[in-house]
Amino acid sequence: MKLWPGGGRAWDWRETGTHHVPGIQVGDVEELLEHGARTVVLTRGMHLVLQTCPETLEHLRSRGIQFHVLETNEAARTYNELVTKGEPVGGLFHSTC
Repeated sequence: MKLWPGGGRAWDWRETGTHHVPGIQVGDVEELLEHGARTVVLTRGMHLVLQTCPETLEHLRSRGIQFHVLETNEAARTYNELVTKGEPVGGLFHSTC
């Protein structure tokens, strides 16, 4: 699932060629930023299999975007806490592996 301030949709990895390795691509996070996310929560899956490309993290840093890379349950808790605080947060949620 892709979530951003005010909306979301299914996360289709085929759109950007994402695979567990090398992981979350810059293209995966762009839609979140386009919808106003200033903090991004990236999940690693339930068993920490999904990785994040170093280029993706550098892209977020270069744009001044705070980010968290967490196991899915922890990511959901963090995302919900940030939403409750009124933070414009986006998230990529991988529910398996």
